[in-house]
Amino acid sequence: MENLTKTQLILLVLLVSFVTSMVTGIVSVSLTSQNPPGLTQTIQRVIGQTPTIEPETLDKVLTQEEITIQLVKNVTPAVVSVIATKDVPVIEQYFVNPFEGDNFFQQFLTPDFLVPQYRQRGTEKRQISAGTGFLISSDGMIVTNRHVVEDAEAEYTVIMNDGKKITAKVLARDPVQDIAVIKIEGGGYLYIPLGNSDSLQVGQSVVAIGNALGEFQNTVSTGVISGLRRTVVAGGISSGVEKLQQVIQTDAAINPGNSGGPLLDLTGRAIGINVAMASGAENIGFALPINAVKKAINDVKSFGRIVYPFLGVRYVTITPAMKTEKKLAVDYGALLMSSGAENAVIANSPASKAGLKEGDIVLEFEGVKITQDNTLGDLIARKKVGDKVKLKILREGKEFTVEATLEERK
Repeated sequence: MENLTKTQLILLVLLVSFVTSMVTGIVSVSLTSQNPPGLTQTIQRVIGQTPTIEPETLDKVLTQEEITIQLVKNVTPAVVSVIATKDVPVIEQYFVNPFEGDNFFQQFLTPDFLVPQYRQRGTEKRQISAGTGFLISSDGMIVTNRHVVEDAEAEYTVIMNDGKKITAKVLARDPVQDIAVIKIEGGGYLYIPLGNSDSLQVGQSVVAIGNALGEFQNTVSTGVISGLRRTVVAGGISSGVEKLQQVIQTDAAINPGNSGGPLLDLTGRAIGINVAMASGAENIGFALPINAVKKAINDVKSFGRIVYPFLGVRYVTITPAMKTEKKLAVDYGALLMSSGAENAVIANSPASKAGLKEGDIVLEFEGVKITQDNTLGDLIARKKVGDKVKLKILREGKEFTVEATLEERK
């Protein structure tokens, strides 16, 4: 070191600095490459949490919108308006002097004293109601609500989406549910496939189409399924009060005139028939589940009418509160009870033939426990006339099973 010149010393310092820098760089690269991959991923996740609208999100919104638009284009030709017309009296007003020829009263009245009177002057055909329906087969079969076509003396016309008017014939009116099946002549019609209402979920997107207010044909509204298996009491001016069970609740706008129109899922399948709206509320509408409609369609094809199986009992569904109140042994099942002068078990009915008695509790129907969600009436309605069914009965603390053959409800 003592013999190094000043120049050599400077060169040595530079060489040491260069070597040190290279070693440091190599070590740094090595450490970075050995860094756990989770660190980079964690940084990326944190950055990804920034609340911004990514292109993928925009694509999804547009895709759902495009799906809905295409759905409406596809199904609208199969949604029709159902118009009821009828010969109604033509009433005219005229004026008379009720005291004409009576000199006593005439002296107190002015010469132009007249009172209005009314009389019928023939009849004229007028539109008395309007609703909606939709084609469910290429040969012109249409489903709608019973209250849309309930007047047996009226004539019914279907107005297609293109404005064409076709006379319709009522094939069947459901005696229990607000369903009817009508038909138009011809073939090759576009129709709406039927979905499965048993697989619906609350929050599922839906589309409703109908003849809103009887004036705005094929009005489209969208929403979600707000509730399932609802029980509501509905009524109209001419249809009276009716109890609707197991119905779908939706916030898709349903207005007068929408009755009988389809409630659709985003695949374009009908999952219900729009039937009622809650008055005095917003965005609360109801639709009959499509699986009940499938039964009506099959009945019309098989029997030419809609038929229902019949067991022949009157009952109340037991609840935990009823169990406590009546000191019953179970908190579920159907308790057979009379109603006024009507017996709990109808004479000569399948229930009577199976040996059922008032006070019996039907615990199970074909192995299914009877509850408020699965009432005895609902379980019977899923069966066919002629089906043999097994009932688990509780009588005086003892359980046993009986078999009954369902008959047609008269």
